[in-house]
Amino acid sequence: MPIIKIDNLRKTYRVHTKKEGLIASLKGFVRREYRTVKAVDGISAQIDAGEIVGFLGPNGAGKTTTLKMLSGLIFPTSGEATVLGHVPWKRENAYRRQFALVMGQKNQLWWDLPAADSFRLLKEIYLIDDQSYHSTIEELTGLLGIADLMSQPVRELSLGERMKMELVAALLHSPKVLLLDEPTIGLDVVSQANIRTCLREYNRDNNITVLLTSHYMQDIEALCQRVVIINHGRLVFDGKLSEIVERFSQHKIIKFRFHEDHMPEDFEKFGEVLELASPTVTLKVDRAQVPELTGHFLANYTVDDIAIEEIPIEEVIGEVFNAEAPAA
Repeated sequence: MPIIKIDNLRKTYRVHTKKEGLIASLKGFVRREYRTVKAVDGISAQIDAGEIVGFLGPNGAGKTTTLKMLSGLIFPTSGEATVLGHVPWKRENAYRRQFALVMGQKNQLWWDLPAADSFRLLKEIYLIDDQSYHSTIEELTGLLGIADLMSQPVRELSLGERMKMELVAALLHSPKVLLLDEPTIGLDVVSQANIRTCLREYNRDNNITVLLTSHYMQDIEALCQRVVIINHGRLVFDGKLSEIVERFSQHKIIKFRFHEDHMPEDFEKFGEVLELASPTVTLKVDRAQVPELTGHFLANYTVDDIAIEEIPIEEVIGEVFNAEAPAA
C-alpha cells in the first residue's frame, strides 16, 4: 500500500476582486465581485515508503496548497487523499504523531528561547522517552553540526542555523512522513549542502518518506530520483528525474574546438550560438540535427574536440512550465 495516495484532489478559493478608484470601492460595499481560483485542480499520485520525491512547479502552481492539505492544515474542495492510511484533514492524533511539515519561511521554535528548550517541549508533546530523545538529538545535531548551538537563543542564530534547528524539531518524534516546503530557501551553499546530506543519510537509515518542494534544482538532483511536476494546479509529469530531459528537451548543446582557428563562418545557420571564442564554439541545436551537424563539421573541417551535452535540467524544467502555461 502506498504511504501517500492522492486521488483527484482539488482546492478552489473564492476571491474578492476589487477595481481601482473611489467609486468602484463604494460599489464594492453594496455588491462584491468574486472570481474562482483553482489552486489545485484534480491531481493524483502515489508515493511509496522510503521515497524522496521532488514536488516541482512555478510560484502559484499549487505545491504549498497540496502540502497543507496532506498535513491537514486545510480542507480540500473535493477529491481524496490518505497518508499512512489516515485522511489528513480528519486531524487524528494517531496521524499527527507520524508526520512532520517543515516550511522554509515559517518558524516553529520559540524565538527568544534556546532551541534546546523548544526541543524539550516537543519531547513532552509527543511523549518521547528519554533514551529515544537523547539518541535522536545526538544523531541529528551531529549530522547537521549544530550541537554547540543548542543553548543559544534562536533569534541569535543565522538563517542557516535556524533552518537546521527547525529540521531537528521536525524529526524529533521520528515521523514516518516528512513534508518539506522550500527547506533551503535563502540559505548559503554550505548550509544547503549540509541539509541535503542530513536528509539523504536520515532517509537511508530510517526509511522515511519525503515529499520535497524546492526551487533549487541542486536539492532535487541531489535527493530525488522521482519528480512530480504541477502547473496551474494540474499534474503535468510524474516519473524519473532522468526522463524529464529525454521527454521534454528538444535540444542538445554541442561544443566544437577547431584546429588552428580553421573554423566555419555563419554558425547561426546551424543553431543558437551560446558562446564563440575562436577556435571554440558552443551551439544549442535540435536533438534530431546532432548527427547531421557533427558529421558535416568532421567531414569539412579539422576538429580537435567535440563535447555533446544535455540541456541543464533547470532550463528543461523551465521549458515544461512554459509549455504548460495557458494562452494569454
